[in-house]
Amino acid sequence: MPDGEMIANRRVLFVMAVEAEYGPHLRARFNPLMTGVGPVEAALATGIALQDMRQRQVLPDLVVSLGSAGSRICTLGEVYQVASVSWRDMDASRLGFPKGITPFSDHPAEMPLHTPLELRSARLSTGADIVGGEDYAAIDADMVDMETFAVVRACQRFGVPVMGLRGISDGPGELADMLGWTQLLALLDERLAQAVDMLADALDV
Repeated sequence: MPDGEMIANRRVLFVMAVEAEYGPHLRARFNPLMTGVGPVEAALATGIALQDMRQRQVLPDLVVSLGSAGSRICTLGEVYQVASVSWRDMDASRLGFPKGITPFSDHPAEMPLHTPLELRSARLSTGADIVGGEDYAAIDADMVDMETFAVVRACQRFGVPVMGLRGISDGPGELADMLGWTQLLALLDERLAQAVDMLADALDV
């Protein structure tokens, strides 16, 4: 289990979903916690890792959730900082709870994240579904993923701040198969690595 990387005297834990997004440029920079796909896997893996790190007194100063995202608003192939994250699956509105808020919990529908980089930001929606086609119209966010909200919730239990970096892999048109997701991952690996390189200066304050 990774203990994170030391960047500007801060311990930074990078969290990703799958090996397909972890190309040679990112491999040269850090060893991530791999969670698996979706909110449940991400919450489990992140929570277990942070509990282990707390027991060993090596909790990170920052967690960076990064990988690909879909969008019909943001530019394909570009990397964005996550300005805020919400959970599109949670809807207990029939019981009188606002959409996006877990009943009897302490989180708002949209949670702001740290944005320390000189990099454009966008609002992110996390959910357990692969979004494509006209489904984007029902989502109140600029881009979509399947893990960041869960990572944030796990980190909140341990008092660890989070930032997100997402490269846009798909969105325009209909997402019909794996190739529609994977064809830009090599480019995003390079551009996400460039964003990671900006962290040293951003954290050295």
